[in-house]
Amino acid sequence: MWRHFADLNAVPRPSKKEQRVIAFMQDFGNQLGLETQVDGIGNVIIKKPATADMQDRVTIVMQGHLDMVHQKNADTDFDFDTQGIEMFIDGDWVKARGTTLGADNGIGVASIMAILASDDISHPAIEALFTIDEETGMTGAMGLKAGMLSGEILLNLDTEDDEEIAIGCAGAIDVTATGTYSQEPLTAGQAAFFLRVKGLTGGHSGMDIHLGRGNANKLLNRLLLAVTREFDLRIGTIDAGGLRNAIPRESFAQVVVDAKKVQDFKDYVFEQSLILKSEYTVTDPNMEILLEEADLPASLLCAKFQGELLRAVHACPNGIFRMSPDIDDLVQTSNNLASVKVGNGEYQIMCLTRGSVDSEKMDLAEAIKCTFELMGADVALTGAYPGWTPKPNSPIVILMSALYESMFRKKARVLACHAGLECGILGTHYPDMQMISFGPNIRGAHSPDEKLQISSVQKYWELLLETLKKMPRK
Repeated sequence: MWRHFADLNAVPRPSKKEQRVIAFMQDFGNQLGLETQVDGIGNVIIKKPATADMQDRVTIVMQGHLDMVHQKNADTDFDFDTQGIEMFIDGDWVKARGTTLGADNGIGVASIMAILASDDISHPAIEALFTIDEETGMTGAMGLKAGMLSGEILLNLDTEDDEEIAIGCAGAIDVTATGTYSQEPLTAGQAAFFLRVKGLTGGHSGMDIHLGRGNANKLLNRLLLAVTREFDLRIGTIDAGGLRNAIPRESFAQVVVDAKKVQDFKDYVFEQSLILKSEYTVTDPNMEILLEEADLPASLLCAKFQGELLRAVHACPNGIFRMSPDIDDLVQTSNNLASVKVGNGEYQIMCLTRGSVDSEKMDLAEAIKCTFELMGADVALTGAYPGWTPKPNSPIVILMSALYESMFRKKARVLACHAGLECGILGTHYPDMQMISFGPNIRGAHSPDEKLQISSVQKYWELLLETLKKMPRK
């Protein structure tokens, strides 16, 4: 499994650019002599017959996604389109040098590859489903046609805690605000700076949203709004955040102030930075707020638009919107203000709104839409996908819960999660298929701090093998 993980991580595989990893997986199946096909959208399906001792068992689907989140530190020189992930071992953890590791969902994919390539592991007939574009729209799962699979049970290998068995998840929708704005020329006697917020912890905008970590976009906007109330600060450009499903770690703006008030400006930013660092000492201990001298921008946001933008971003909900009243400690609805890009007369603001109750998710998305429409933005709601409704009495849930307890002498946490798993979408195509999700310990997913625990992978692998042996008879 580790060898397959290394091979997979040598292949560049950003979301929506999966051509190379699709060809890699297709070649892998063909070299094994297994039935291999690529559907019209790019999902790869590899089928392997049951071993001799398991031919009386039901066919199962083993599923993972081929793409990975591409995030790197600002000072890391790395091209995700051409380079493979640079991994290293640090004690009990596998990490990457300044980038995401790709354990989400590379270790799940590598697990399936190891089973497909094995000649000494007992298993029922397997339909291995490798989907594309899970991280930025789940278009692979949504595009899968009914009738391509015959399995009765689906094992989704895409969760991040080896003590959990997931039986439900949130749905989501993308909120995107775009527009243009008028630009103004600079006046004489101004000094330019880059105002940067960096070093935040970040993380998965679903699985980590309840941890209260700072959102660099919101903190930068808070600083800008505060400074404009004390000084005639003007903005040239904003480059804040990145991917929808990652809590933003870094943001910056190019700003100008009256050259005569530079020292007062610096002192005020320093005072505000101390306040923010104090608020986020526990969750984001490495936060940095920096002022760096910069070249004067070519133009500025007009004053009216600047005020509207800062107020709209400040008002935009971020983080937990509502906890579940039915399931303890489950986030029911949330929003991640993922990206704010402003420059050259155009702007784009991106959010990812999640929810396990569809009506409430859509209501929050509409509230965000209204917020940005008040500043004249064109707001699109796209890429919606459903949640996965928990079925705690499903036979596969009962089976795996008992198996986990017998193997590890403790009960697994059987729960729904606030992340988006493909099971909800796949369930619309295959409503009678039983589904469950599990995986090893991954920490810091969707951030350059992502790491995979080696000892946990061993535990997860043993559970996977025992699960295959216990699949029910036809």
